Amino acid sequence: MERSPLLVDLALQGGGAHGAFTWGVLDRLLEESWLTIDGISGTSAGAMNAAVLADGYAAGGAEGARSALDRYWRAVSEAARFSPFQRSPLDRLMGRWTLDNSPMFWGMDMMSRMFSPYDLNPANLNPLREILDAHIDFERLKGSPIRLFITATNVRTGRGRVFRNAEITPEVLLASACLPTLFQAIEIDGEPYWDGGYSGNPTMTPLVRELSSDDTILIPINPVERPGTPKSAADIMNRLNEVSFNAVLLKELRMIALLRKVADPGNSEGAEWAKMRIHMVPNSLMATLGYSSKLNAEWDFLSMLKAEGRASAEAFLEKDGDKLGVQSSIDLDVLLEGV
Repeated sequence: MERSPLLVDLALQGGGAHGAFTWGVLDRLLEESWLTIDGISGTSAGAMNAAVLADGYAAGGAEGARSALDRYWRAVSEAARFSPFQRSPLDRLMGRWTLDNSPMFWGMDMMSRMFSPYDLNPANLNPLREILDAHIDFERLKGSPIRLFITATNVRTGRGRVFRNAEITPEVLLASACLPTLFQAIEIDGEPYWDGGYSGNPTMTPLVRELSSDDTILIPINPVERPGTPKSAADIMNRLNEVSFNAVLLKELRMIALLRKVADPGNSEGAEWAKMRIHMVPNSLMATLGYSSKLNAEWDFLSMLKAEGRASAEAFLEKDGDKLGVQSSIDLDVLLEGV
C-alpha cells in the first residue's frame, strides 16, 4: 500500500553492546521510503547510532545510513576481538551471551569498586575514540539534514546538556557514553561530563520544542519492567541501573500524558507537548539479558541483536504502522496511575 510521506523523530536509548538491537531497528525503518527522519535524540550507544546514521544519511541517503551503521558495528566487533572480556568456554558451549562467568569481567567489577578509572586507566584510553574518528565525518555531520540531540551529564551540576549537530565531536559522543566506573570524565568546554543516561535516556524535550514532526518513535534498550525480585548482588545492581536510566525518560513521558489532559490550546508550549504522538518499538529480549552482556561485542552476538531489532521493527510496522501520523500507539495514561 502506498503511504503518504511522514516526518518522524527517533528517540534512542543507550545500553552498550545492546545498542546493536537499535541498529537492527534503524536498518529496517530506513527501508521505509515514506518515513523521513526529522531528528534523533540519542544517549550513550543511542548517541553513537544517531551520529553514524545522520552522517551516513548526509553522504548517501537512507542506503548510505544503513551502510554506515553496518561498518560502524563491524568495527566495534573487530576492536573487541582482543578484549579481555570474553565469554567462558562453558557459556560458548551452552549458547549463553553473558560474561557473568568471565574471570576478567568479575575481576574488573571488583577492581572498579576499589579503584577509579583515574587509578586503573590514567591515560583514559578508549577504543571507541579511533572508531568514531574513522567512521564519522564530523564536518559533514554539521550539515546533515537529520538534526541530532546528544545528551551528556554535567558532573559538577548533575544536569544534562544537549549537544546539537554543530557542537558534536568525538568527545561529545564519548561523554554521552562515559560510565564513571570505567572511564574518566570527558572534559568539554572546561566542564566534566559522564554518561547521558543519568540525566536523559534519551532526552525528549528538544524533539518536541525544535522539530516539525508530531510523531516520535522510541527505541528502548533498558527494560521498564522486569519480572521477579532481584536477589543476587549483580542482579540488584543491574536493576538499579535500569531504574535510574529510565527515570528521566518516564518523567518526560508522564509530562506528555498529563499535558494531553490539561493543556490549554492557547498555551503554545503546552499544546506542543500535548499533540506529540508517541510510539515504541517492542523489545522483550532485553529483559532476558543481564548487565554483563552489554560488554559483549562478539560479532555473533551483535548480529543476533541486529536480527532481533529488525524483527521487532517489522512487528511494530505491521501492528502500529497505520497509527503513525494519526495517534499514539502506546497508552501514556498508564504512566499517570499512582501519580
